[in-house]
Amino acid sequence: MKRYYSTLLLALLFIVNTISAREMHLYIGTYTDGGSKGIYHYLFDTKTGTLEFADVIGEIKNPSFLKISSNLKYLYSVAEGDSYNGVRGGGVAAYKIGKGGILSKINDALSLGAYPCHVTVSPDNKKIVASNYGGGSLAIYDIVEGGGISPIRQLIQHEGTGADLKRQSSAHTHSAQFGASGRQLFTADLGIDKFLIYSYNEDSLLYFPDKQPFVRMEPGAGPRHFSFTRKQDFIYVINELNSTISVLKNTKEEIKKIQDISTLPADFTGTSYCADIHLSPDGRFVYGSNRGHNSISIFSRDQKSGLLTLMGTEPVRGDWPRNFSIAPGGNFLLVANQKSDNITVFNIDKKSGKLSYSGIEIKVPSPVCLEFLSHLRSSWPNPLDLLH
Repeated sequence: MKRYYSTLLLALLFIVNTISAREMHLYIGTYTDGGSKGIYHYLFDTKTGTLEFADVIGEIKNPSFLKISSNLKYLYSVAEGDSYNGVRGGGVAAYKIGKGGILSKINDALSLGAYPCHVTVSPDNKKIVASNYGGGSLAIYDIVEGGGISPIRQLIQHEGTGADLKRQSSAHTHSAQFGASGRQLFTADLGIDKFLIYSYNEDSLLYFPDKQPFVRMEPGAGPRHFSFTRKQDFIYVINELNSTISVLKNTKEEIKKIQDISTLPADFTGTSYCADIHLSPDGRFVYGSNRGHNSISIFSRDQKSGLLTLMGTEPVRGDWPRNFSIAPGGNFLLVANQKSDNITVFNIDKKSGKLSYSGIEIKVPSPVCLEFLSHLRSSWPNPLDLLH
């Protein structure tokens, strides 16, 4: 029987590798205050790293952050601003992904908080959450039949301040993600230096603070984005204001911070702010983006202790790297450079984790977020792992 499963999984691995050689749809979220027309759609070649323009959808303002449902049928976007459809606060929009990757808008909804800058989808594709940076709140919606967005079902308001009087005078919810089961909801709030934890209540159908409601970051850290290991036993939080990554160990009893490590070289003396963070598909490396230093930091990761060691930084060949993405298959890393209006492509050495510039660049106005449509996720597990 084990030999049968071995053969089956090897066949699956072959299929996965075959899929990875095909062109993938890439959607790019942007700010439309300048020359951008909206959500840009490109075809990405996972063998060569080249990009080919497909089309652009321009129905909402500042579709800065995007997220695709796990069933790959729908794309959700924020509309980042202080008003939407004449109502104070931002918005979120739902799109159906059609033949050839073409987007068609389904509907939209108010976020009831200013400047929503992040959106996430629950594992069962039943809920979405928008993070209102300006409003310091989480807007939680149901996904209705056909992929549309319900009106807000719950608004969670954060309160407090941080050590940086200029940037942390109030709560600034920056990102949220669901746990693997969908019962827990995690969020990073830059304004109050907290990584917050919520649990779903079946009776009320609402999220409430967990028995451990938060993990406190260093004063003035400014937690922004975070990334889980595959088993979610470690969480890596990138802090915008003090350019560090906090390593959180997640046990059944508690989530505890075990390390803070700088994303910058020791001899750097300028001003820089972190943005995005991702783990390599095999979990051996962690990458983070630095705006100002204009680089991607590369860390090796001890898979037992979870601790990080900075190996070096790679210049992004652009200005102000916001989000970046590891392409399906894990061979390339793409960086969205907001101020230089370009996206640059880097080769990933899977053995060493190091990056090298591929020489491939495309011009896109004010790019912010990169979201691939693919059955082969960048964190897709190796089917052979299932044998152990």
